Parts: sequence; C-alpha cells; structure tokens
Amino acid sequence: MNYNNILLEISDKISYITINRPNQLNALNSETIKELSSAILHSEENKDIRCVILTGSGTKSFVAGADIKEFADFNTEEGEDLARKGQEQLFDLLENCSKPTIAAINGFALGGGLELAMSCHIRVASLNAKMGLPEVSLGVIPGYGGTQRLSYLVGKGKSMEMICTAGMISAEDALQWGLVNSICEQEDLLANCKKIASKICRNSAMAISSAIKSVNAGFIDGVDGFEVEKKEFGKCFGTEEFTEGTTAFLEKRKANF
Repeated sequence: MNYNNILLEISDKISYITINRPNQLNALNSETIKELSSAILHSEENKDIRCVILTGSGTKSFVAGADIKEFADFNTEEGEDLARKGQEQLFDLLENCSKPTIAAINGFALGGGLELAMSCHIRVASLNAKMGLPEVSLGVIPGYGGTQRLSYLVGKGKSMEMICTAGMISAEDALQWGLVNSICEQEDLLANCKKIASKICRNSAMAISSAIKSVNAGFIDGVDGFEVEKKEFGKCFGTEEFTEGTTAFLEKRKANF
C-alpha cells in the first residue's frame, strides 16, 4: 500500500512506522489514522516482523494532537461516532497488537498524540518531549481512550490533574509519574528503542503474544486476568517454541526462535 502521511520501513524483524506530516506537527487526521491502522495490521500479519516502533518525523513533534478542523462542526452523534471508530480502528488495535509496540516520543505528544503513545505497550521519550491532554481547553474531553489509559498508567489523581488543567508535563515528570518507561537524549531515541526491540526479538513470539493478552486482560472490566493467564500459560505448552526454549535451556544453549 502507498502511504501519504506515514513512512513504513522494515529492518531486522522490526517495523518502523513514522507519522510524516511535519508541517502539521504530525497531527492525526482521518487519513493518517487509516494509514496507521493499515500499517499495524500489516505488521501484525507479517510473520517476519517481531516488534513495532512508532515515532513522528522531525525533531519537534511525535503527534501534536488531532486535526481539529476535521470535526469542529460535528454534532453529538458525529462526535461519539468519531471516538468509537477511532478507538476501534487504531487505538484499541495498537493496544491489542500481538507484537510489542514501542512509542518513540520525539517531541510534543498532545491530545490524540499522547493517546496514541499510551496505546503502545512501551514508551520511550526524548528529553525535549512534552506530554499532555489539552482537550478540556477546547470544550471537549479525550476521546481516543485517554481518560482510561492515563488513569491506568499514572493513577486517578495525576490523571485528573493532567486532564482538568489541560497542562503539559516534561519528559522527566512523565518518567517519575510512570507515564513513560525511560527518557534519553533525542539523538539516542531510536537507537534506545531498537535496543529494546532487539531484546524482544530474541524471545518467543508466541509467548510474548500470550503475555500481552494476559496483561491486557487485567484492565478489562468483567474479565478475570488470572484466568486468562492460566489459559495462555497452558497454550504455550502446545507450541514448538516451548519445546525449543525448554530444550535449549536443558542443553545449555541459546534458543533459536
């Protein structure tokens, strides 16, 4: 597929997806959401890909937010439909991807941009990054899962503070609050994400998929995460990768997954 708003590169079992709208600070419009969804599905279906790194082009912005002009005149029903379709098409898809997704936050991650990063399994931010959910300053709330995922990550109190003040926080504060996994100089950002991805690629893809499903289950209302873990644990025993991993351990060699 040819993309107008993103770049897709595959190297060393890693899919690099770059939102490429630098003149708009990589803001999310409907076309970009569709292209990102397509790229994630492609990475999901390609057996040679073991990890996904998502970032923004340039040095200023990961994603500065949603493209407001697309929905400024929406009514109540259209607004709800926008949130519902966006979550299903991209944000939930990203969170439930069976392959680990890493957000390389290279600058502003605001509104839909922070929601996109929070949908990834791992977040690494450059020191110049600024993060926030400014939606209430526009008379609306986060609609792509922000009220839920931010609370899971930083707790209810900090989440309320960020959302209700519409303020931005620094990369250092994001690290302290648990919003990101680590921070680094901008020039080291992709290299650090690649190090994480390379470690992931050495492990069992099937087991990682089961781990993602089990961890996510703990955050779904009405789902017993412990029960999901038991079932996924059992499924691992029926895979060739379990046989290889345990055999390699007993033979004191590295597993070949």
